[in-house]
Amino acid sequence: MTASTIPHLVDHASLIVHGPDQPGIVSEVASLVTRNGGNIISLDQYSDDASGGAFFQRIVMHRPGLAAALPEIEADLDATLAPMGLEWRLRDMSEPLRVAILASKSDHCLLDLLWRHRRGELPVTIPMVISNHTDVAEDVRSFGVPFFHVPSQQGPDKSQSEAEILKLVQGNVDFLVLARYMQVISSDFLTKAAVPVINIHHSFLPAFIGAGPYRKAKERGVKLIGATAHYVTEDLDEGPIIEQDVVRVTHADTAADLQSRGADVERAVLSRAVTWHAQDRVIRHGNHTIVFNS
Repeated sequence: MTASTIPHLVDHASLIVHGPDQPGIVSEVASLVTRNGGNIISLDQYSDDASGGAFFQRIVMHRPGLAAALPEIEADLDATLAPMGLEWRLRDMSEPLRVAILASKSDHCLLDLLWRHRRGELPVTIPMVISNHTDVAEDVRSFGVPFFHVPSQQGPDKSQSEAEILKLVQGNVDFLVLARYMQVISSDFLTKAAVPVINIHHSFLPAFIGAGPYRKAKERGVKLIGATAHYVTEDLDEGPIIEQDVVRVTHADTAADLQSRGADVERAVLSRAVTWHAQDRVIRHGNHTIVFNS
């Protein structure tokens, strides 16, 4: 057992299955788990169309001696599910995913994740925080997390800054979180990073783009403010949505009140998105997601 192992999840595995819906999937998967000495302790599934649609399933199973048995289980999964056109992924849940957090000057989402991690509420390890400013450096180090300063370049070409970040994260993390990291991520960076990237941003009805969104929201008299956590794609702020939430506001709230309440929602939404991703509860399908969060 390593120092980063999650003790209560030793010998627990998550199994994600998805592909064309057809009769017999549930039976085949359950039989596979049983013949490999496993016991299903949690199961969620969804079909978007019972006739020719797509099928999605998440299983958590317990199998004594899981680590040694994984190669055999994986071989059985290949032999059983590939002929059915199904894709799968199996992961030892006792080994937490590694996440690097990218931040700028705003610290509310960053510090909330670090605080939740210290309390054992996030099933991840955080090998590093990277920021284009030094404002949060001391706060990050107070959590015992390494801090790296990578200044952003001026102008649209961020290739040098992105190259420095890639040197830090490639091979060292399983996903990235943009905790109010106020830089646009290039498609080249996403390709080279080759890991999922989760972003958080404010959500208004209607949306207010650019500087001073809370001031603009106040001027329009919005009644709902909120936040959206989503996967980052080449299309800015149009990736698959993981989680959203809103809070009601009134005419009596100032722009500062809106910003404060918006920060609360952002913290909650991002922490849920990170947790669900780390627990293999999110399945990406095209430009949307299936989230088993029960």
